[in-house]
Amino acid sequence: MDGFSDLRFFSLLLREGSLAAAAQQMGLTPPAVSRRLALLEQRLGVRLLNRTTRRMHLTPEGETYLLEGARILSELDALERSVAGARSLPRGPLKIAATLGFGRTRLAPALSAFARAYPEVQVQLHLTERPVNLVEQGFDAVVRFGEQPDSRLTARRLLRNRRVLCASPVYLALAGEPRLPSDLLAHRCIVIRESDETYGTWHLRQGSTQETVKVNGALSTNDGGAALAWALDDQGILQRSLWDIAALLASGQLREVLPDWKLPPADIYLVHASKSELSAKIRALSDFMRDWFA
Repeated sequence: MDGFSDLRFFSLLLREGSLAAAAQQMGLTPPAVSRRLALLEQRLGVRLLNRTTRRMHLTPEGETYLLEGARILSELDALERSVAGARSLPRGPLKIAATLGFGRTRLAPALSAFARAYPEVQVQLHLTERPVNLVEQGFDAVVRFGEQPDSRLTARRLLRNRRVLCASPVYLALAGEPRLPSDLLAHRCIVIRESDETYGTWHLRQGSTQETVKVNGALSTNDGGAALAWALDDQGILQRSLWDIAALLASGQLREVLPDWKLPPADIYLVHASKSELSAKIRALSDFMRDWFA
């Protein structure tokens, strides 16, 4: 096998997420795919993947091979299109990850319209509240909230957004309204479980003053919709994004709590590998999402 073929094979393997799925896509048996991966690692003299019976994890060498390989393949595809004089058309599978709430209510309708506009692209939307590693898990793009610290990735902002604390007027009338972040310790708070490390920890800032509060409450969930329903049912104070609750604040069904304090950044971005702008389907998705959410 030549180097370009090996790069395409490795990219397909990571995109599919398992030896079995890659074998099905390639029309081979899983042992045949495993042998090819072993031959590739033997040729390079390094291990690219740490494999268990259920999962694959990129080694540092594997991550470099995947990222730089994607760049090389994209440049090769661009060169061949230029030489052949062919117009680049978005086509092929497009694997996207997003959070449950935003993905279901805002991204899914946008992707439906995108699929109509680009019928040769097969959109695969994966919704999860767990953190997603774009490279390791083989996604083409991920919708993320907040700041984008990874300089190897390209982020296009889809929506300006901020997080707020809110509660129903009935709850605030019964429990009183917090005046300082420390007052939250005496309140029932509804917590969205995103990770064990950040569970129930709220960070607030006012000018140069920063406060971190470990809140408590009887209700927690990994689903923003369920948490919002509890807040509307007068169960306590909730941290939620404005994209989700702006209409409820405007109608008076919810009231903002501690409005003079700011929560961590929450702008919404479409994130993809930095060299993916050379891919027609990623470029089409990025431009379409920008126009849709504008």
